[in-house]
Amino acid sequence: MLAATLALVAGTGLAQAQVWRSDAGDGTYRNPPLNADYPDPDIIRVGEDFYFASTTFVNAPGLTILHSKDLVNWDIAGHVMPRLTGNPKYDLADGGDYRHGVYAPSLRYHKGRFHIAVTPVGRPTRIYSAADVRGPWTMHELDREAFDPALFIDDDGKAYMATSIGSDGTITLLTLDDDLTTVTSAQKIHYIKGAEGSKLIKRDGWYYIFNSIPRRLGMTVSRARSLTGPWETRDQIDDKTGGHQGALVDLPGGGWYGFVMLDAGAIGRVTNISPVFWQDGWPVWGTPEAPGRVPATAAKPILGKPFVEPPSSDDFGKPTLGRQWQWNHNPDDRRWSLKARPGYLRLKATQAPEFWSARNTLVQKGQGPRSRAVAKVDARGLAVGDACGLGTFGKFSSQIVLTRTAQGHGELGARLIESTQTGPVTTPRGAAVSVPLKDLWLSVEMDFTTDKSALAYSLDGKAWTALPGEFPLAYDWRTGTFQGEQYGLFCYNPKGGEGRLDVDSFTLSKP
Repeated sequence: MLAATLALVAGTGLAQAQVWRSDAGDGTYRNPPLNADYPDPDIIRVGEDFYFASTTFVNAPGLTILHSKDLVNWDIAGHVMPRLTGNPKYDLADGGDYRHGVYAPSLRYHKGRFHIAVTPVGRPTRIYSAADVRGPWTMHELDREAFDPALFIDDDGKAYMATSIGSDGTITLLTLDDDLTTVTSAQKIHYIKGAEGSKLIKRDGWYYIFNSIPRRLGMTVSRARSLTGPWETRDQIDDKTGGHQGALVDLPGGGWYGFVMLDAGAIGRVTNISPVFWQDGWPVWGTPEAPGRVPATAAKPILGKPFVEPPSSDDFGKPTLGRQWQWNHNPDDRRWSLKARPGYLRLKATQAPEFWSARNTLVQKGQGPRSRAVAKVDARGLAVGDACGLGTFGKFSSQIVLTRTAQGHGELGARLIESTQTGPVTTPRGAAVSVPLKDLWLSVEMDFTTDKSALAYSLDGKAWTALPGEFPLAYDWRTGTFQGEQYGLFCYNPKGGEGRLDVDSFTLSKP
């Protein structure tokens, strides 16, 4: 079955892979709309268009913006940060900045411009601004670090940010000037034990603050007639009923839908979309028939829009990488190219002692419930000491590693790398096998129903050999990447040099 499936993938070209389709085509959808790691969502509507900003940690380009016409079918509009700035660790110096970087953006639209408030970990809050959501973006840094800022523009045009951090729970309201460049005042307005991830909206003269309560994986909503309170707070949903961080967005024709993040295991944190109804001025997630719960399936918020999804496969024939790709930390642009060999991605071996400190690992999100990546590569350019190939990247990194021996022969082996508090631990999985250094096909499958991955290779794209061993998948915010498992293309050498791996294509499909 494995060989037949992989041969079919290799022989069908790079048609877009519909690994997960939320839109059922009959006026309904199933959650999540994107079955991948899109955490800390903030969604707004501008006219008939919806925009979705999400956490990207130390992936570059940073801060992904998605676009939709119906809250169900999404595509990647672009990224706000071409490179991460303000910290040398973003270049993978001194072990990098894993589990830090770009968190919890807040997106708003005002006077013809998009504005994003975001606080890179350990840095002052930044306000990015652009007339076009695809950029270019300008940036101004504020004078303080506002944790998980909630940008809000009131009806009179005045701008504010609400911020709270779970270790405290005090919600502070910051007032901004007209240019959104300066904090003019700060006032404590509410307290909820463990509250963070604030989102602030207004409806019918009421202000609503939504807060995540990570300690119990739940979410609250507070309401008041004034931004300064007094506030009344109620529990909303939690991870057992749909998620624990999000808010609401209004529809063009009236009505509201909720968006909420759910911890979903090794795939990471997914964003669910839910109908919402109002009862005595309070939002209730779900439907009157099944209140207080994000439905697994529901009627689409807006009918008649076509199926759309982010790209996933790539033949590297364009002058730029596909929108789905990001680098692990900032890349070294001297060590990769789409121009050196047109139609190929060239990864020159970066100098690093091991995988977690190696620059230029190119990643995209693993997709659930099951997905398989097949990379066709040209291994002729490998040098002695190079470690190049395809694998998963996360708490556990299961890798197919190509090397050249001192005698000039090619070898292929499997490695499992576990990220721990004392550093990455690498374990070979089975003995290395001899392979010719020529065109090769590498396959990595992620199964999020079992939290296992499977590795295989082929010499001709038709007959496949599975690599033995256990290859777990896991999400871990303490020692992993704080992200769901990703697919990764890599090439490094402890001694450096001019070895290379040329990648002809990357195809993502259902197993």
